[in-house]
Amino acid sequence: MNIGVAGLGYVGLVAGTCLADGGNDVLGMDIDADRVRRLSQGEMPIYEPGLKELLERGIREGRLRFTTNLEETVDFAAAIFIAVGTPEGEGGRADLRNLFAVAREIAKAARGPKVVIIKSTVPVGTGDEVEKIMRELSPHPMEVVSNPEFLKEGAAVEDFLKPDRVVIGTESAQAAELMRQIYAPFVRTERPILVVRRRSAEMVKYASNAFLATRISFINEIANLCDRMQADVDEVRRGMGFDRRIGHQFLFPGVGYGGSCFPKDMRAIIQFAQDIRMEMKILQAVEEVNRRQRDIILQKITGHFGPDLSGKTFAVWGIAFKPNTDDLREAPALTIINGLLQRGAKIKAYDPEAGTGARKIFGEKIEVTDGPYQAVQGSDALVLVTEWGEFRHPNFERIRKTLKSPVIFDGRNIYDAKILRELGFVYYGMGRS
Repeated sequence: MNIGVAGLGYVGLVAGTCLADGGNDVLGMDIDADRVRRLSQGEMPIYEPGLKELLERGIREGRLRFTTNLEETVDFAAAIFIAVGTPEGEGGRADLRNLFAVAREIAKAARGPKVVIIKSTVPVGTGDEVEKIMRELSPHPMEVVSNPEFLKEGAAVEDFLKPDRVVIGTESAQAAELMRQIYAPFVRTERPILVVRRRSAEMVKYASNAFLATRISFINEIANLCDRMQADVDEVRRGMGFDRRIGHQFLFPGVGYGGSCFPKDMRAIIQFAQDIRMEMKILQAVEEVNRRQRDIILQKITGHFGPDLSGKTFAVWGIAFKPNTDDLREAPALTIINGLLQRGAKIKAYDPEAGTGARKIFGEKIEVTDGPYQAVQGSDALVLVTEWGEFRHPNFERIRKTLKSPVIFDGRNIYDAKILRELGFVYYGMGRS
């Protein structure tokens, strides 16, 4: 099938590349000419495991092409995915200007019936607005489908190729059948394709992210209580997780969630509820707990070293908001690093992929090292913020010898507190007093 993708950011690039890997002919479009040029040469603008190999194969085998011409994309494709960004706008509302602009241009360029699939995360009712725009501007039938994405950064390729479920929002039997054909290669292990109302599909995305964010803030608050009550949150979460009604996923305490989805989507759902005079009290509390959580590790650091950190140097391991990505959007490490700087500390930070981005943000304010042990060398303590695989089993003897004082602040509870204390470290975890 000929498929177009308008918008080659994170979601559009992953979707287009994976659709091409499934045998479709895909034409990706973006207004950023430099991005289009780089992608056409097989250069990756983001880090996402496994994506570069699929991109290169799609280009090599002629199934994946890129352009800046939206009219060319519309002429080429029977189905067009809109995957433009919907950044946070005024008051937390999603900014839909780019999405509506693309919808208008698709409608004007269409020379026949089209199925337009909204892949961007949009508030409930956006599909109705897009359909209205297209009906006003095009004489041809234009089916508008909601197809929310559930891609986890760092595992997006696997999530697209082997989805838990595919959600399709449409009242059109014809559009639903076309979507089933598109996704058929990816659900051969009997994963469900759920056809629901378009407004329901739009809500599924927000409700899913809000629930996962709630689990994170819940276990973080339990961890803070454990610190006060001298209980170990790791033992608590394991005791909870074996209850089949609860499970273990997203039940790991830490320094809070970040990234491009959870914070933005939480603020958006709270705001569009307020727009219809409804207060989302639970979700507002989830947001507040998440904001506060980043201060908890700073409190542990100042509790050990005192409020004035002048003359102290801290090794920070992990800057990206999660492992296996270079994404720094809403990354907890940024807040923690800024908090340490404000207290007079010096920072030596390392991240396997996000170092370049960190240098752009902080400039000369911090030292970004080329390796984890360079960051530790001569530092007063190690602060683990992002749980990259290479941090899970480091050489603790080497760390202890190169730190000025053997202190570790484990913001993700990835280390065995008992073992580290036996090795002579002063260990601080989250909820593991």
